[in-house]
Order: sequence, then C-alpha cells, then structure tokens
Amino acid sequence: VVAFGAFLCFAASRAPGAYTALAGLEALSAALLLLLYLLQLDAKTGRFFWPLADVFNSVISALFLLVVCLFAVIIKTNNGTLAGGVLGLVLLVLCVVDAVLLSQKISLDRPRGRTTPAK
Repeated sequence: VVAFGAFLCFAASRAPGAYTALAGLEALSAALLLLLYLLQLDAKTGRFFWPLADVFNSVISALFLLVVCLFAVIIKTNNGTLAGGVLGLVLLVLCVVDAVLLSQKISLDRPRGRTTPAK
C-alpha cells in the first residue's frame, strides 16, 4: 500500500521516470509475492525457496529506495515529489524490517513446510 502511494505521488507530480518506475516496480513485486503466498503457490513449487527470494527482494529494494528517495527528498521539485520521497523512505524502513524478520524465521536445516495447519 505504501509503495502504491509513493507511485501515485510520483506519477501525479510528473516526477522523473526513475522515481515512478521504482515505486511502481516495488508495488508490483510486493503484490505478486503477496498473491504467491495467498494462493499458496510457494508450497506447490518445492524446489524454489520463496522466503529467501523475498529477503533478497527486500534487501535490493531497500538499496534502490535509499538512493532514489533520498534524491527525491533532497531535490524536491514539488510537493508531490517530496511526498513520494517520504513515502519511499517509509517503504525503505518497512523493507528492512521485512528482511530482518524473514531472515530470522528462515531455517535451512528444517524441512520446508507450513507451521500452521491448513484450513
């Protein structure tokens, strides 16, 4: 939701393409990973370890967000760019928290399965 809000702010303010593209790609990747987990497609693809891919996505997104959103806040061509930059920095914090929490939950020596029973 925060990534989509940043995307809307950047798009409405007619910010340079890098700002809008990064926020849009982050919103799209978050939506696709959410859909993957909601439809339990991660359990059907047993050879690929999706939580680790989610950690890598969060770390890489945080690095890109750090650079792009700091530029957006520092340059602040208009209020929309400033709002998008601030939302991007909030998203940066959320990506770091997501990466830390997921990396703490990942255990490579246990079998891959759900810890909660399926409904």
